[in-house]
Amino acid sequence: MLLFTLVYFTSYVTRINYAAIISEIIRSEGILKSTASLALTGSSVAYGIGQILSGYLGDKIQPKTMISAGLLTTIMMNLAVPFLGNPYLTAAVWTVNGLAQAFMWPPLVKIMTHVFTEDDYKKAVVLVSWGSSFGTVAVYLTAPLLITLSGWRAVFVLSALAALVMLIFWLMKCPKITLALKSQPESKKGGAAPFSFMLFGIIAAIVLQGFLRDGVSTWMPSLISETFNLGTNISILTGVGFPLFSVVAFYAVSRIYRARVRNELSLAGIIFFLGAFSALMLSVLRDKNAILTVTLVSLLIGSMHGVNLMLIGMVPRHYEKFGRISLMSGLFNSFTYLGSAASAYGMAAYTERFGWNSMIVFWAVVALTGGIICLSIKKPWLKFTGS
Repeated sequence: MLLFTLVYFTSYVTRINYAAIISEIIRSEGILKSTASLALTGSSVAYGIGQILSGYLGDKIQPKTMISAGLLTTIMMNLAVPFLGNPYLTAAVWTVNGLAQAFMWPPLVKIMTHVFTEDDYKKAVVLVSWGSSFGTVAVYLTAPLLITLSGWRAVFVLSALAALVMLIFWLMKCPKITLALKSQPESKKGGAAPFSFMLFGIIAAIVLQGFLRDGVSTWMPSLISETFNLGTNISILTGVGFPLFSVVAFYAVSRIYRARVRNELSLAGIIFFLGAFSALMLSVLRDKNAILTVTLVSLLIGSMHGVNLMLIGMVPRHYEKFGRISLMSGLFNSFTYLGSAASAYGMAAYTERFGWNSMIVFWAVVALTGGIICLSIKKPWLKFTGS
């Protein structure tokens, strides 16, 4: 569990570092938000497409090899960014990085399914998800210091070095698994086909949570900076709050899931509604107090991480009986980053034209829609899982 948590920690450090310091890149390089966000859009699109490829290959190729290749490529891409002076070249390189990062999650799910019992799998998914949160904390804590000491380029160099250490450790310690399909008891076969109208509802909800989770995370420093006239370093530092909320969200949602609400879609719907409430409160109180604003934004982002835990972490394991757990994990995660890609450029262009108040109200509408979708398909999901 520790090994898998560390590798996911590293993948986040080498993936969200650009998003974390985008406000500083915009300021220091004198480029538009929409231009700087092209790298995020390209990365998200490549990550989404790569998830499907990674998911397909994850059921056929040794997962350890796939993750090793992803780590090696992301090291090279992170080292390349500091030497590029053109935002369009940076966008191209970061798009390749997005593809490399796609070779992390589906193989991890495949490995965890094979080496853990069902109960340990649920624990492991939460711990690995913590790796993403702590990776985000590490980036948002160290980035302002590195920017002050050496400029934003140092963030990418240090990220690459961390990934190099992780790659060596991964090659030494990661187990190999058999790719043969595990037999399933007849009583657990479930009562529905793996592909149905219900699947489209799950995918739609995943797109919406990806739009909110990554979009709000990316543009929160800009929101804080523009609302309270803070420097970019201080605004970036405020980003530490939301991954810490996410850690709490992962723990709380996991406890509720294992003890009370065992239907993944029902719980995801409830959490979506919590996110909608947070966004509505933010629309009213956004410019009152910086700490309150950060708290409400963090609650919104933490809610979407809780939804992600259900839809990306827990739902795919039910497809193991069809021998498609890696494929479905990759497919679902790919649609997270379809939403992410739409948010990276879309939120930038929208706020440039209409401002933050209108954007925040739209966040509430998106979260409310996600909740309605999840609750509308909770009964078909119960039939599918056979629970």
